[in-house]
Amino acid sequence: MRYAIRTLLAVMACALTGAALADDPATAAATSDPGALSSSLGLYVFPAKNQSAKTQTGDEASCFSWAKGRTGIDPMQIKPQSAPGPQSSTSTADAGKGAVAGGAVKGALLGTAVGAIAGDTGKGAAIGATTGVFAGAGAKRHAQQQAAQQQQQQQAAAQQQANASVAQQKADYNKAFSACMEGKGYTVK
Repeated sequence: MRYAIRTLLAVMACALTGAALADDPATAAATSDPGALSSSLGLYVFPAKNQSAKTQTGDEASCFSWAKGRTGIDPMQIKPQSAPGPQSSTSTADAGKGAVAGGAVKGALLGTAVGAIAGDTGKGAAIGATTGVFAGAGAKRHAQQQAAQQQQQQQAAAQQQANASVAQQKADYNKAFSACMEGKGYTVK
């Protein structure tokens, strides 16, 4: 009975340890082929002191953890560090707001003046207001197009900034990983 309990406990401990190790990318790569971890980082590692494949795999796992602790970066889960960029105060829906009404008012005023000269201020105001509505609608459409274009440019700039942030973090991590591997007698490129 005691033997069965000990065996069961040993099996459970191995299963739990295996599950915990499977969650760690360094351990998962270390259990596969040598150089798998370094190649996933985009690095080439050469065993300059004729280290065995098993030793290289263990050294890579060790350096993976060391570099992660040293830099605070997990290269398997890099997220962009974004600083809030300039935000547009005008949305595309709000762009040109009031342009149609403003155009109608301006047109009506101009039409009233022209109508007074021609002898019919009411008719001149109506024609001017109608013309002003069309002009205001065109101005509103133009403002909305400009706002949409500005928003696209801001999104593209934010994406470039995010890509640069990821590249910088990866370079920082790879520098630390390489330093560790070189300290263990490997050539890293």
